[in-house]
Formats: sequence, C-alpha cells, structure tokens
Amino acid sequence: MPTGREALEKLLTGNERYAASGQNFPNQTAEHRSALCGGQHPFAVILGCSDSRVPPEQIFDRGLGDLFVVRVAGNVLDDLVLGSIEYATIHLRTPLIMVLGHSQCGAVTAAVSGGEPEGHISSLTAAIRPALDRTQDQTGDRVDDTARENAKLVAETLKLSTPALTDRVNRGKLLIVAAFYNLDTGLVDILE
Repeated sequence: MPTGREALEKLLTGNERYAASGQNFPNQTAEHRSALCGGQHPFAVILGCSDSRVPPEQIFDRGLGDLFVVRVAGNVLDDLVLGSIEYATIHLRTPLIMVLGHSQCGAVTAAVSGGEPEGHISSLTAAIRPALDRTQDQTGDRVDDTARENAKLVAETLKLSTPALTDRVNRGKLLIVAAFYNLDTGLVDILE
C-alpha cells in the first residue's frame, strides 16, 4: 500500500493524463475484475460531489478497485458519509482521503442563491452555509470560492474526527487533503 503522499501523487499524475486526453485506463480488464473478487485495496478515498460531470475514476484515470468513492451533492459530510470513510480507512487501510469540490457546483449554487430550497435540498445548503459565510468578503466567483472553502472545511472536520481519523493522521498513516476540480480545464488543484 502506498503512503498518503504517494497515493496523492498517483491521483495527480492520473489527472494530468486525463486533462491532456492521454488516459491509460488502468485496471479495467476482465482479469483484474476477477482478481478483485478476493477483496479490495483502494489507495484513496474520494469524497466528491454527485455531479455527473465529476466522476473520480475518470478524472484521475483509475480503474476498478483503485478508489473508494463516496459521492453526495456538495461533497458534504454527515454521519453516514463519515461512517463510509471510516470503513475505508479502518478496514481497508486506505492512506489518503481527498475531499473534492468542483467548479459550477449545483449544490453550492443553491446555497449561494439563498432562499428556501425545495424538499431536502435545504439539508445540503445548510451544510454548505459555513463555507458561504467564510467567503462573503471575497471578490472572486462566489460559487467557486464557496466550493473551495467547503472542501477545505470538510477536510478539516475529517482531520478532527476522533478517534479513528485523528489518530491515523497523528501517526502519519493517513493524509487528508482538500482539492478542487475545474470543469473547463479538467485539472485538479490541491487546496492549502
């Protein structure tokens, strides 16, 4: 199993291939699929948005068994999502968690637009509101700025999730990063 830094490098290298239309399409053969019947060993957890334009396996040029993907609109965090992420880090020993926001996010757009969203969409916008509050004085694109801030806030929350994630981070067994995918360029940037 790679370290968290090595796993991150694998993701970013695959993303560069994808953005340049030079994908390798690794681990997508029938033989590899059969080998996975014996178990999975993903090298990264991706908490990403449900947006159909942001499929992690494709934008990172990865195949079957490489990524443990949790997708929810706005890449927000609740106990069910956290339980899925903990499963991957505790039982599968995945060394990297990436929280992946993206440009033109619909859930973030709903939060920025304000008002009273229909149905349960209000649960998503409420979860995004702390990021929206942090970007109120920024002068850039409000949706993209809020999506970046939301990814950073979720990553910080994960780092403080005790005991499972915090302990692994403190022991150097787990790296948690926030990232942002640009729909126009196809590139992923790590957020500091």
